Amino acid sequence: MADTVFSKIIARTIPARIEYEDELCMAIHDLSPQAPVHVLLIPKQPIQSLAAVQEADNPLMGHLIVVATQLAHRLGLDDGYRLVINCGRDGGQSVDHLHIHLLGGRSLAWPPG
Repeated sequence: MADTVFSKIIARTIPARIEYEDELCMAIHDLSPQAPVHVLLIPKQPIQSLAAVQEADNPLMGHLIVVATQLAHRLGLDDGYRLVINCGRDGGQSVDHLHIHLLGGRSLAWPPG
């Protein structure tokens, strides 16, 4: 997989506003937030997209969801939030590195985009 903006953030070669980090993932604030709270949860393991997830990735994917819910609580999103994983060009994925958007802090409309 080619270097991406996320792999460079993980490697600390470009800066980001880090909200959380552990051995498996990093959460950063989005540079173009779509809600008052917009955090990107990025696995450190480079997975190109949701379509590339394998059964062996189950523990990592579960960890990402647990961390996202903990972050939502810590960031005060007790009235609700949305987790979004864009997959592929038509799904709105703009960086070829799997990531989860955590959005909240306002009422979120449905359907999206």
